[in-house]
Amino acid sequence: MARRRDEDESGEVGAGGAAEVNPVKSAQRTVRILEALAESPTRLTLSELQERMGYPRSSLHALIRTLREMKWVEADPTGSAFGVGPHALLSGTAYLDRDAALPFAYETLEDLRAELGYTTHYARRVDADVLYLASRESRSGVVPRVGRRLPAHVTALGQVLLSALTDEEITAVLPAELVSLTPNTITDLKELLAELEDVRGRGWAHEQEQGTEGVACVAVAVDYRIPATDAISCSMPAKKSNFDEVRRVAYALKEHTANLAATLRREGIR
Repeated sequence: MARRRDEDESGEVGAGGAAEVNPVKSAQRTVRILEALAESPTRLTLSELQERMGYPRSSLHALIRTLREMKWVEADPTGSAFGVGPHALLSGTAYLDRDAALPFAYETLEDLRAELGYTTHYARRVDADVLYLASRESRSGVVPRVGRRLPAHVTALGQVLLSALTDEEITAVLPAELVSLTPNTITDLKELLAELEDVRGRGWAHEQEQGTEGVACVAVAVDYRIPATDAISCSMPAKKSNFDEVRRVAYALKEHTANLAATLRREGIR
């Protein structure tokens, strides 16, 4: 049968016709390799990548070679282990540079750090994860996380953003099995939904060592979009997160995020 005129060689239907777009296998594999390398705290060998991803060694080797040539991947001095290269950083920086909300968020993070004395974060929910877009580090030893991604259910940032959704939407967006990062991580969906109902009631989220042992976090959504996609948090040593301190931080966050959201709306940023 002849190929339709408005269908290109990839199997996609062009502007003249509507229909499904079939994913391109090599493109999917390339992106997943980059994601695997970005998420790993150490460089990975071809064998380790193959074990994690299950791709044929020949195609994996060819993709890594191409990515190295294009500087998206770099190797260690032995040439046997790989990590993300400089072009990955350039691409990520371009995303940040083009986000109109971030210059205003930076000011808010700095004001909060000065007022509260803790590390502050600005993050965005992307499906079932939160992506850290900005941090301002305190001297408390809490490490900033710009460019990192964590499961939404383990962080105060993610929990306050999930609470902007209905229970049905939350169930649809989260994976069937909730991963555990610490003994305190909520991994039961019913328990998580109950916690998110509490978050809706008070307007802020608080997690105690659910994402990182020894660290507590309070977060409030920045309501310039509906539903909210962005939030700001303060991270503090868990030993300091008593009742009064958590509420002091929460009230400061609510004030500053409300001002930030009003500014973004006034500037026409959506």
